[in-house]
Amino acid sequence: MRRATYALLVTCLLLAAATAGCSKSDDEKAEDCVSALTERTGSDSADTPTVGEAEERVDALDKTLAGIVRSGYAGVAKDAADAVEKKTKEGGKSRPEACEPLPKDDYNALLMASAIGGLGWTGAGEEFDKLKMVEGLDG
Repeated sequence: MRRATYALLVTCLLLAAATAGCSKSDDEKAEDCVSALTERTGSDSADTPTVGEAEERVDALDKTLAGIVRSGYAGVAKDAADAVEKKTKEGGKSRPEACEPLPKDDYNALLMASAIGGLGWTGAGEEFDKLKMVEGLDG
């Protein structure tokens, strides 16, 4: 009886250890998602923002567009918003399997950040670059 109990306990511990070793961290899940989105949005494969970095990039775009509107250039802001929306729709036609484990807000931030990268609107540090955005809209 003790041997059976011992064997059962060891088996349970091994299964628990194997299961824990197979799960991915949130950052790894986000990285897998960004890799899947790269092809769809045309962003650089080296551009792999975390969820936090993606949110910062999207926030920077939002603030820039709001500033452009306040400056009286609503048409430019609309053109930029339309370009991002089009690129986002191209990338997000269907949610890639690699993105399924992520919450909706995290996925949306990564998709938008990838679209911004795909438009070429990021600088050397992969942050949003408003000058590249303006140059991209002129071209």
